[in-house]
Amino acid sequence: MGGLKSLVFAAALAAAGASAQAQELKIGYVNSERVLREATPAKAAQSKLEAEFGKREKELADMATRLKAASDKLDKDAPTLSEAERTRRQRDLVEQDRDFQRRRREFQEDLNQRKNEELASVVERANKVIKQIFDQEKYDLILQEVVFASGRVDITKKVIDALNAGK
Repeated sequence: MGGLKSLVFAAALAAAGASAQAQELKIGYVNSERVLREATPAKAAQSKLEAEFGKREKELADMATRLKAASDKLDKDAPTLSEAERTRRQRDLVEQDRDFQRRRREFQEDLNQRKNEELASVVERANKVIKQIFDQEKYDLILQEVVFASGRVDITKKVIDALNAGK
């Protein structure tokens, strides 16, 4: 029976130690928005998107400028135009505007899809880094969405530095 008492006593000590340890939780906080704004892989993704979509964006801006100029010219010329000519030019403008709106919508959809793909890759890398920090530094909890966090628990810079170092 003495062995059983010792075992119960050891279990009680272990439980007491566990509850004392539970009071000293190691908690970290990561500002995801800051990671996606400041980390080198996130900046690289943004540059990649700008290179990929820059030409189309410029073409849309040029198209908008031409459309505005044509509209202004029609407004200016309208008093001197025949009814048939004014109607024809208005129809042309409406058709050009419809084409412009369609292209702009397609551009936005393509850009959003590619942005989501690129950000998903950065988020995946960041999550791996956060998991490494969690394991290596023996955190009990790391949060990303919080209302308030003190600088004492903010590990965002550590995550950004690890991402920048390519870890």
